[in-house]
Amino acid sequence: MKILGIGNAIVDVICKIDENFILKNDLTKGTMKLIFDEKQFKKLLSNLKIEKTVSGGSVANSIVGLSQLGNEVSFIGKISDDELGKKYEEGLKKENVKYLYSKKKEILPTGTCLILITPDSERTMCTFLGTAGKINKDDIKIEALKKSEIVFLEGYLWDEGDPKTAFDKAILNSNKVAMSLSDQFCVDRHKPHFLDLVKNKLDITFANEGEIMSLIDARNFNEVIVFAKEIRKQLIITRGGKGAISINGDEINEIDANDNLKIVDLTGAGDLFAAGYLHGYLNNFSEKESLKKGTELASKIIQKVGARL
Repeated sequence: MKILGIGNAIVDVICKIDENFILKNDLTKGTMKLIFDEKQFKKLLSNLKIEKTVSGGSVANSIVGLSQLGNEVSFIGKISDDELGKKYEEGLKKENVKYLYSKKKEILPTGTCLILITPDSERTMCTFLGTAGKINKDDIKIEALKKSEIVFLEGYLWDEGDPKTAFDKAILNSNKVAMSLSDQFCVDRHKPHFLDLVKNKLDITFANEGEIMSLIDARNFNEVIVFAKEIRKQLIITRGGKGAISINGDEINEIDANDNLKIVDLTGAGDLFAAGYLHGYLNNFSEKESLKKGTELASKIIQKVGARL
């Protein structure tokens, strides 16, 4: 197996909204908010017109992208044996992703994420994790970890308790570990833990400029480069209109962003960038070619609605 993704198994519910909806519901545009109360989540959803429903989750999006590029891939994420859980599993299997989880009826329902798209194409997310947030070490099979060249994790999944046991087991038994920091919300919430992971446990870290600067409390991007050189681990950083950069010890590679794109929806840009980069990495592309493939996929996804090509 080329790559095993472990992440939140979330059904994406995509809705178009106006700016007023963001203000009225006390949301911060461009970020992800966790909603812990199922009733509150359903109330929020009841006021929205649904455009599209897709099997999602950050790492799952990347894994599907890798499958579409012809890689042999698998995924572990916790769902319940309910209507959304069945749709989720079917969605992955349709994309030739080997789903290594046997669903059963859980106390909590399958996780759902509202992806709210404002007229400026920015996306704001409200996530009810449901049973996805209850993943634990028993859901992760050591054999699957050892058979994979790389295991890819997401920052969204990290939390104290059960998810941490799943993370620890994955890191301890993997050949190589890559992880996306996922969101500044995650970084700020788990800063000491994420810093330890990046410095000591991960082989490859994906982040955007804001996330990595927040993680190390950097005042400018040069401090990020100094940090990356010091830890001598591979950091892959997307920088919006400034392109993307890969830092691995003293080796630095940069690539410009693609111009003249008709941006429709920024959902999944980071997920598909990671898919493109990892495709290059797994298939022995040069560092620059891997960055280019990541940029190509990210450019494609932001010109359509949703996080799947």
